[in-house]
Amino acid sequence: GLRNLDVILGLENRIVFNLVDVAKGACKPGQAIIRSKKTPNLFLLPASQTDEKDVITEEQVRKALDQYRRDFQFILVDSPAGIEQGFRNACAAADRAVVVTTPEVSAIRDADRVIGLLAARDIEPELLINRIDFDMVRRGDMLSIDDVQDILGIDLVGVVERDEAIIVAANCGEPVVFNTKSRAGEAFSRVARRICGEVIDIPQFSGNGFWGRLGRRLGVSG
Repeated sequence: GLRNLDVILGLENRIVFNLVDVAKGACKPGQAIIRSKKTPNLFLLPASQTDEKDVITEEQVRKALDQYRRDFQFILVDSPAGIEQGFRNACAAADRAVVVTTPEVSAIRDADRVIGLLAARDIEPELLINRIDFDMVRRGDMLSIDDVQDILGIDLVGVVERDEAIIVAANCGEPVVFNTKSRAGEAFSRVARRICGEVIDIPQFSGNGFWGRLGRRLGVSG
């Protein structure tokens, strides 16, 4: 399949084993994880670039990830786009989920579908709104934070503004959170702190509500 977190973290040249190898017992769990060069307590368990998503089952994924629970406080699983086997595998060991969506009607409709599937698995979802442009919201050309929340009806864990620094950081193989001048980097840091249990206010900006009403007319409802 596809993978890119290794590139974003600048770890692409250090990969030997991956999740499929762990799931199939081809290596020990500790052999597959790679320590971040920037953050000593951040590790990457890469996906496979050559195997299809259905090469391992949900149960194999769950057992593979369960082997890391004893050593890590948080295990974040990056789900691929869509709701096929890759999504189901990502859900296999999940205790909670963060649904990432952009403030666009089509994306929110997809997010609404994902929220329903998570609920069917008794996985509690939280919402992260990505790439919001407050100038567009102000002009009434983009859904506001309130619009998205009203439509999807789940708790909000964070809002990330559209920021060119993300592209620069990804191309350099360095997480944007290390850019102290990046609004998106600051937002991601706040999200991490909220996930860890800190109470931090989320910046609010309400638009005129037009796009929220449009979303509901198109059949997206919380």
